Amino acid sequence: MTYNFYGWQNSDKIRAVNTEYSGIITPCNLYDALLKVWCEYSCTPRLRDQWTPSNPTLGQCAITSFLAQDIFGGKVFGIPRGDSNFHCYNEVNGYVFDLTSEQFEGEALSYTGNPEQSREIHFRRTEKKERYEYLKAHLLKLTENCR
Repeated sequence: MTYNFYGWQNSDKIRAVNTEYSGIITPCNLYDALLKVWCEYSCTPRLRDQWTPSNPTLGQCAITSFLAQDIFGGKVFGIPRGDSNFHCYNEVNGYVFDLTSEQFEGEALSYTGNPEQSREIHFRRTEKKERYEYLKAHLLKLTENCR
């Protein structure tokens, strides 16, 4: 099977370090599960009116990246996007993956030399922390059904 998110080709080289989410072993497994969880509510409020099921990754980057960090470890980095916004992605053991890259529809993003992102800073925004908790809770519920 092929995927369209950046770094999917190395997904099999990245393994979960957190077994709390049954069936989530690789980033591709996480992507498949999140397709059932991402929604308008989990989208950042400034993009919510543009979110559609046909573009499920829109506005999901930070909360998805920090959730992926919970599962796979590694670091979260951010590509500067203007207006003090960053597009977040993950790096684990030298492998970069971006589960929400499809929202940019083929735009070439640079995954080198970007600043590391801190969940403490991102989650100062209450709405972002709440969206992360929503995503986490719904992923746990979904994976509990897989046990």
